[in-house]
Amino acid sequence: MEPLHAVIVIAGLAYLFDFLNGMHDAANSIATVVSTRVLSPRKAVVWAAFFNFVAAFGFGVHVAGTIGKGLVDPAVIDNAVIAGALIGASLWDWLTIVLGIPVSSSHALIGGLVGAAVMKAGPACLLTKKLYTTIAFIFISPMVGLLFGFLLMVAVSWIFRRRSPSQVDSFFRVGQLLSAGLYSLSHGANDAQKTMGIITVLLFTNGYLTGEFHVPTWVILSCHAVIAAGTMMGGWKIVQTMGNKVTKLKPVGGFCAETGAGISIIICSLAGIPVSTTHTITGAIVGVGSTHRVSAVRWGVASRIVWAWVLTIPCAAVTAALTYLVARQVF
Repeated sequence: MEPLHAVIVIAGLAYLFDFLNGMHDAANSIATVVSTRVLSPRKAVVWAAFFNFVAAFGFGVHVAGTIGKGLVDPAVIDNAVIAGALIGASLWDWLTIVLGIPVSSSHALIGGLVGAAVMKAGPACLLTKKLYTTIAFIFISPMVGLLFGFLLMVAVSWIFRRRSPSQVDSFFRVGQLLSAGLYSLSHGANDAQKTMGIITVLLFTNGYLTGEFHVPTWVILSCHAVIAAGTMMGGWKIVQTMGNKVTKLKPVGGFCAETGAGISIIICSLAGIPVSTTHTITGAIVGVGSTHRVSAVRWGVASRIVWAWVLTIPCAAVTAALTYLVARQVF
């Protein structure tokens, strides 16, 4: 395939992954605000998509840099590796959307990149420092989300202890609009950058960008626009899992879960850590639910979600490795 044609096709695959990421993670952005009936599903996805796009302004591209040059030796990355990574990640995302399982699109992409690169050049091509940090956050990010959600719920319960339930509900129905916006902002700030990193390394690999690693403005804006469009589609099965099956939430609980997760993700985005927004919001929801009683959390559902998290990187890696064998014949 001609180099320019290859770049166009692979960039299309990157945008497809970005769209699926938005569609998949729409559930994380809107599940709590829909389950508490603060917004209708359609209004909620519009609200989330708006903040996904607004996140293009003001959060830098630290995560894009990690994806583009921090996980795999740049000398190993070529068109076939990038194509294999994107197809492997997209297939895993699509499968989990169909099954209604809230897994990490971020880790699907990381697994895809690792699998395709290792198939080409062996394990020596991996840059283990950043990779180990990213893998560690599979376990750290939900615990941080859980802690923030738990502490915020305890603090809010104490602050509003003298208010009637109806007063609390009325106040946090408004507050949850703000927290849902904050979470969607953090989601766009972290997740859109992963596709930015892939497209930018594609442009460097093919000689369309040179010099120090940098992300063009048009790549930033287009990736945020596409993930926002995916969010508009909504992954409705995952919304049901996140909003109702893990634990029941009221507006005050939704506010605490979204705020806790949003703060956690923004901190990681500024530090250049590609965390899972899915893991973080799930941990925050569990943290909020556990303030009532441990049995308020449906641990059977939560454990199945955790197993899906653990399997995401290896499953996406295997799929991408196999896809790479075909992609190298094409690209």
